[in-house]
Formats: sequence, structure tokens, C-alpha cells
Amino acid sequence: MKLLVLCALVAAAAAWPNFGMMADSPGGASDAQKQHDVNNILWKIYGEIRDPHLKELSQTFDPLSGHYDDGGVSARRLMKELNDERLLEQKHWFSLFNTRQRQEALMLYDVLEHSTDWDTFAGNAAFFRVRMNEGEFVYAIYAAVVHSHLTEHVVLPPLYEVTPHLFTNSGAIQAAYKAKMTQTAVTIKSQFTGSKSNPEQRVAYFGEDIGMNTHHVTWHLEFPFWWDDAHEDHHIDRKGESFFWVHHQLTVRFDAERLSNYLDPVDELHWDDVIYEGFAPHTMYKYGGYFPSRPDNVNFEDVDGVARVRDMLILESRIRDAIAHGYFTGRDGSVISIRDAHGIDILGDVIESSTYSPNPEYYGSLHNTAHVMLGRQGDPHGKFALPPGVLEHFETATRDPAFFRLHKYMDNIFREHKDSLTPYTKEDLEFSGVSVEGITFSNRLETHFEEFEYSLVNAVDDTTEVEDVPISAKVDRLTHNDFTLKIDITNNNDHDVLATVRIFAWPKYDNNHVEFSFNEGRWNAIEMDKFWVKLGGGSNHITRSSKLSAVTVPDVPSFHSLIEKAEEALASGSELHLEEYHSSLGLPNRFLLPKGKTEGMDFHVVVFVSDGAKDGAVAGLHESTTFNHYGCEDGKYPDKQPHGYPLDRRVDDERIISGVSNFFSTDVKVFHIEGQ
Repeated sequence: MKLLVLCALVAAAAAWPNFGMMADSPGGASDAQKQHDVNNILWKIYGEIRDPHLKELSQTFDPLSGHYDDGGVSARRLMKELNDERLLEQKHWFSLFNTRQRQEALMLYDVLEHSTDWDTFAGNAAFFRVRMNEGEFVYAIYAAVVHSHLTEHVVLPPLYEVTPHLFTNSGAIQAAYKAKMTQTAVTIKSQFTGSKSNPEQRVAYFGEDIGMNTHHVTWHLEFPFWWDDAHEDHHIDRKGESFFWVHHQLTVRFDAERLSNYLDPVDELHWDDVIYEGFAPHTMYKYGGYFPSRPDNVNFEDVDGVARVRDMLILESRIRDAIAHGYFTGRDGSVISIRDAHGIDILGDVIESSTYSPNPEYYGSLHNTAHVMLGRQGDPHGKFALPPGVLEHFETATRDPAFFRLHKYMDNIFREHKDSLTPYTKEDLEFSGVSVEGITFSNRLETHFEEFEYSLVNAVDDTTEVEDVPISAKVDRLTHNDFTLKIDITNNNDHDVLATVRIFAWPKYDNNHVEFSFNEGRWNAIEMDKFWVKLGGGSNHITRSSKLSAVTVPDVPSFHSLIEKAEEALASGSELHLEEYHSSLGLPNRFLLPKGKTEGMDFHVVVFVSDGAKDGAVAGLHESTTFNHYGCEDGKYPDKQPHGYPLDRRVDDERIISGVSNFFSTDVKVFHIEGQ
């Protein structure tokens, strides 16, 4: 199975990276051929297949003649649905939160996942590409490429160039259509939503960042709530805990961006309170009209066919009651304790809820239902037959500021559980013989906005008779200068030791310039990095580049670049080298630092060095460069400690944690440079 890197910062979760690059790969075809086929099957997804071989396959391949490890059960099931004309038509919106549409997409995913050779995989992809709904098809292909052993070295094209409508301002999309009709090459400036009269506009660069949107949807592809061990080949390690951590990090990062822009941290959302912030998405479906808006100051209403507000309050009450009692009740009546480090994993499964939830019939699906409830508040009773809102798509959800209010609400439920656990003692935290002597940064920490350009060619309709013209969008996005953290560590033991280095930072002051207490600050801590290192006896001088952070990933190459690289490799018979991009789950590597302020914004930075021999769940963590520190080849999460350790539990007395020699803290300023 192909695993994407986990994002500890904005997400931290366990992921399986890809190891090495082979000329021959599972399924018979070369990596270059597989990359070529995936590129071409996703190119111009709303139009005809352009690749002659794949186009022929779409007409001649018989899914029932393929090779499968389930005996062809999945292929027969999908073909029956197709022949009975029960599948969603093409040129219609798709939402993963729509139960029937999700089932159809997963039928195709099953067919692809159970394919045992590349001819069967590619044949099915081509065949169903021209027969299934485009949105369902894209989701199934992305999920299959992420999880199939046949595609472990395939790099998926950036979603914002495959389905640009979900990532781009509608004004830019309309301008792209005009450019296509007039055959005029153009670069279109895409603006963020809102206006200067809306305070939320100040942080739109965060929620509407296409890298952030891609990160969010990629995480949910790698750790899908529909994943069922009974039908897959493995269990996803610590999936519920990772659900908590990825959204916790999104929430605390958003608060840091708000403080960078002189806004208070976001308030949590309540089912029986007013939704103060309205939202006008300024985005549109390819087919289905504009995304619905929500006015200011509306009260939650029951959503027909989804849930009542009262239902949501009942589910919340049941979950909080379980936290207070320290256990969940399984569907068989069993008592499932959560008063330990593993409890957060169970709680995450319950809140999402995923198929791992021990009792979804009783505890419901708070997170998934909440997304639909909030997304439908513009038309809760279907009076206007509006399409799903932005919160009903992982690609678009973070565009709505209410997304962060919703997740602050859930984050506070998670905190209620974490605060119920016994705080760490000095003995829990000590790393005998190891002390951190100091930390310094190589240069001043600066952020600025840069322009980023991406293609809109796949946003517009076309035919084979009309040539493409270059059409692209240009957006502003936050980035920062590179820096290196230097850490001085003394090992007083008479032998080498394996150490886990954990780095966090949080805003030092609130919006009124009142310093956060240590206990409040540690809950708002942004995970900056985590890595393993071998410490020799005596003084150790560790340098760590921001570019190596385990919680970030580089931009995936453009769709056009992936096409060129695959074609060059095929033409020359050489290997295709895209190892750097095999794992795309993580924060954009330009998002490691919050924006900061022009005069400098104070952050409290802490470094905690723990015993790597006790922490490590696998061997060789300090010397392997073939995996990200949030996932290993066998799917096991490499760190035995909880996400956020040692800041994940309440700190009643700061002296306990700051008093151990393997902990060190300092303050640093982050400067934002205007106009660069």
C-alpha cells in the first residue's frame, strides 16, 4: 500500500511512504508507464480521453475479464450497477458526504484496489472513465493510487489542476472560459473571498491556500473514514488519534494566523447558538451552479434528511458523558476504557466517526454529520435545491472560517479528555544523562507573500478540434525564508544513545498582549518538527534545516511537468525519479512559520529530547532517509509516544516539565515583510 507522509504540524498522522524506485514494479508495467497512464486518465477529466491507447481501452476492455484478488466480485457488482443504469450521471456534482455517491465511488475504488496487474488497473480506469460521474471517478482514482500496491511510485497530479473549480475563485474561472473562447493566452489574478470590511478577509490566505486545501483532502484520502479492515489488507495504526492531531494542528495554526493579523483566536461553534460569520464562497461547481452562501447571524436549523439540532446536542452529550466516566460502551455492551494514552485514538474514531468507532449507532458521527449540517444552513430544507456547501467537500472546507469554529468545538471536546488524564511526572519526562544546553536560529525568521501560478486548462470545456491556449491563475501565498535550528545537547552517559528531538512553538501573547500561561500555551503549540538522532558521549551540536521538517512537504510538480517527465522516461527507457514527491501528505513546506507581524511577533519555542530507544516503534529511525517520520513501510507509526508529547497533557506545575534537563525553551520573533 502506498502511504503518504503524515503531517505532524498541521496534521500528524501515521503514513506509509514509498521506499526507493525500481525499474520493474508490481503489476508488470514500468513506473514511467504507470505515471504516464495515470496522467492521461486524469487529463481533461470532463472531456474525451486524449491518449490513443487509453481511448481504445475505454471501448474494448472488459472489466469482467480482468485479474482480481477477490475473484472479480467487485467488478461484477459495479458492472451490474452500470448495466442497471443505477449510477450517477456524468456532468453532475459529487460529494463524498452523499452516501449513495460515496458508495458508487468506492465500488470503483474496490475494482481498482483488487486489480492484481497493471493491465487490469489501467483497463478499468479507462473503461469507467467514460461511463461514470467525473467526480466519483476522480475520487476513486486518487484513493486507489494512494492505497494500491500497484501504484506505490506514482505521483498524483495536483488536484487544483485536475479539478480547478474546487480551488479557484469563480471570477478567474469565468475569465478562463473567455480566454478559451477567444483563443487568448492569459494569466488571471485570482482573489481571496470577501472584502476589507470583513475582518475574516485578513486570514483568507490561510483557509483558501490551495496547498492547505490539498493537504486537507490528501489527509482524508490517506486516512478515510470509510476504511474497513474487513475489506482491506491492513489496519490503519492510530487513525483516530491522527484525526484528532491533524485537526488540532489546523486549529492552533489558524489561531496563530489570527493573532498575526490582530484578531482574537476563533471561538468555538455551538449548536444552540448563533453562527455569527456568514460566508460567500465565490466558487462554483463545474456542473451544478455556485456553492451556496450563508448570511451572518443565523441560528442552526434542522437539516431535512440529515439531522436535527437536537440530535447533535444528544450525540455531544453522550460523548462528553463517556469522557467524564472514562469509558465508552461498545455495541455489545462492553466497557472500553479511555483513561490511558490509547484513549485519544478511540475518542477520535468515535467523533469522526470512522468504521473503527466501537458503537456508531449510539455515539453517532459527530464530525461528519456536523460538516453537512453546517454546510446546508444556506438551504436546510432543500427549498431551493442548492448543491452541497463548501463544508461538504474536503477540498473546499477550510475556505469557510466556520470550519475552524466547528473544529475548535471538537478540539475542546478532545481537550476535555486529555485534561482528564494524569499529568506527566518528572520521572515520566526525564532522559537520564541527557541535557539540552541551548538552541539558536541561524537567521532572522521572516515571512512574505509570493505569487504562485497554476494551470486552468482543465477548468474549461474544449474539443479535439480546438487547440489549447495557455490559461493559468496566479495567487498570492504565504511563504518564509529558510532557516536552521542549532541545538546543543550533552550526553553524560558512557555510551551512545538514540534520542527523539521534538520541537514546538506557540504565540507568547494573546491579542491583548497578555502572556499565555504555560498550560494554555502548550495546548496551542504548533508542532514544528520531530526527528531521531544518535547522540555520542559529551557535547553534540545538532543542526536541523527547516527544509527537512518532518511535518511539511514540497509542492507536487505541475500536471504539465509530470506529463513531460513520464514521457521523457518512456522515450529514453530510463527510470522515472520522483522520490521527493511520493509522499504528499503534509503542510506546504512554506507554511512552517505563521505569518508573524511587521514589527515582529513573539513565539515561545520549546525543544524536548526524549529517549529514542523507548519511543521508537521500529529500528533505524536515526539513519534511514527513505521514510518520513510519520510513517513506516509496514504502516506502523514510528513513535510510541502520543501525538504532541510531552505537551499533550495538562501541566499543573510548569516547574515539573521545565525542571528536567532534557527540556529547553527560548523566545523568538517572526517578522512579516510587506511587499516582498
